Amino acid sequence: MNMPPLRIGLGYDTHCLGNGGPLRVGGIDIEGDLHALGHSDADVLLHAITDALLGAADCGDIGQLFPDTDPENRGRDSAEFLAEAIRLVRAAGWEVTNIDCVLLAQRPKIAPYIDEIRQRIGEIANLYPTQIGIKGKTGEGIGPIGHSEAIAARCVALLHRVG
Repeated sequence: MNMPPLRIGLGYDTHCLGNGGPLRVGGIDIEGDLHALGHSDADVLLHAITDALLGAADCGDIGQLFPDTDPENRGRDSAEFLAEAIRLVRAAGWEVTNIDCVLLAQRPKIAPYIDEIRQRIGEIANLYPTQIGIKGKTGEGIGPIGHSEAIAARCVALLHRVG
């Protein structure tokens, strides 16, 4: 059976927020009074992108490749996770068409950082910033997102077959 020339993957991640910054989002540090709690650097956006890419290429998921039970992943830079996902995607014969992401956080406001985040993700994944969509949404004061208790990210990745 021939594989269709396009594949879509969906990624999602969430982390609790704690006091003290900085907050790592999309490979950059945002100064402030909050940081994400997690085994690695807890970069919720890079985790969601990594999972979307891995899922689209049928290459597993972030927990399989980088389990939180492995001490080697303690405090690890999530840019390494994304770089490995990109390597696996390309090794499987796929290329990224685009990714589109939503970051859910009451604070900090993400709009001032979008260009820098797109640039950094592009550097990590060897993509043009125009292939990367980032939108910020608040929780409108409702639930864990709205009360600044958590941060979450959702991402869709579109891949196309190479060759």
